[in-house]
Amino acid sequence: MKKVVVASVTALSLFMLASCGGGGSKEAPASTENTTAAAAPADGEAIYKRTCIACHQPNGMGIANTFPPLAKSDFIADREKTIGQVIKGKTGELVVNGAKYNNTMPPQPLNDAEIAAVLTYVYSNFGNSGAPVTVDEVKAVRAKNP
Repeated sequence: MKKVVVASVTALSLFMLASCGGGGSKEAPASTENTTAAAAPADGEAIYKRTCIACHQPNGMGIANTFPPLAKSDFIADREKTIGQVIKGKTGELVVNGAKYNNTMPPQPLNDAEIAAVLTYVYSNFGNSGAPVTVDEVKAVRAKNP
């Protein structure tokens, strides 16, 4: 009986690990495109919900005095700076819509297609109106800031 229980628990654990992605990230390293991303365009909204929502909130308004808004944000007008911040992260003070924020945004472990998709989502939502971000733009910023 003990062997059956151990075997069942082991099988269930393996099944759960497989169905949840093994507990680790399956994303490609930030500097390369993976074939899955090339085959199916990244979903910017899904990436936002997975990566950005905790700090910038579902409505893009951020958290006052802690995390800046992406909604109607004057900061994102500088596309190169915005892309660079997603790639490299940022520590220290920045001003968004006239308000000061002094916190840390870690570099995001996203590939170029994912960064393009999530920023395109941000630029087309939350009261923003910006052109889509291309993978080539992200690659160019990444090349300037290795």
